[in-house]
Amino acid sequence: MTALTPASELAARNRAHFPNETAEYRQARNALLAEEIELRRHIERVAELRRRLPAGGEVTKTYRFEGENGPVTLADLFGDKTTLIIYSYMFGPQRERLCPMCTSFMASLEGKVPDIEQRVALAMVARSPIERLVEGKKARGWTQLKVYSDSDGRFTRDYVSAEDADVPGYTVFTRRAGTIRHFWSGEINGEMADPGQDPRGAPDVDPLWTLLDTTPQGRGTDWYPKLDYDGS
Repeated sequence: MTALTPASELAARNRAHFPNETAEYRQARNALLAEEIELRRHIERVAELRRRLPAGGEVTKTYRFEGENGPVTLADLFGDKTTLIIYSYMFGPQRERLCPMCTSFMASLEGKVPDIEQRVALAMVARSPIERLVEGKKARGWTQLKVYSDSDGRFTRDYVSAEDADVPGYTVFTRRAGTIRHFWSGEINGEMADPGQDPRGAPDVDPLWTLLDTTPQGRGTDWYPKLDYDGS
C-alpha cells in the first residue's frame, strides 16, 4: 500500500488566499482543509470496502415489474449492463403526491441519466400502478428517468420493506455469467442517527445536502425540499 502524505502536510502546501481575509481565518481554513482531505480519503476507503464485499445473495425469484412499455423482469432491467441500480421511491397507492425528498433526489438524477447509463443500468421503482407513476413523472417534466411499478410488491417486500411500507430504498445488483446477485443496499435507518441528527445515509445520495453543507446555514434541522414553493 502506498504511504500517504499526512493531510496536514498537504494542507500546508495550500496557496489559496482571498481578499481581506485575516490570519485567523487562514489558519482555521487550512485546518479545515486537512480535515476535508481526510474526509476524501475516508470516502475512498469506504468505497473500496464496498467493492470488496463478498458475493451477495443470489436472486432466485423472477421479479416482475410493469414498465412504460409493458411488463419486464429484474433481468430485463439490466439491459446490456452487468450492474443495476434500483431506487425505490415513496409513491405508494396511499400517497396523494410524490414524496418531496424522493423527488429532490430523482430530479438530481434526471439530467445525469445519459452519463449514469454509460456505466450501469438505472431504474426507479414504486408501488403505484404504472399509469400513476408515468403521470407523476410527466408532472415533474422528467423524460429520461425510467419508472417501473412493483405492482405485486414482491420486490419491495424482499429488498426494501418486509412490511411493504412506503419507504425509500437504494439497491444494487450485479449479473455475472447469467447469475444475478444482490451487491449492496443502503442499510442506515433512523435508529442509527446520532443525537440531534436528521436520519440519513452515508454518503448522502442527494447532492442538495452536500451543497448546503458548504454554506454557513448548513442543511438546518427543520427544512426539507418541497414539490413546489407557491404556498400549496
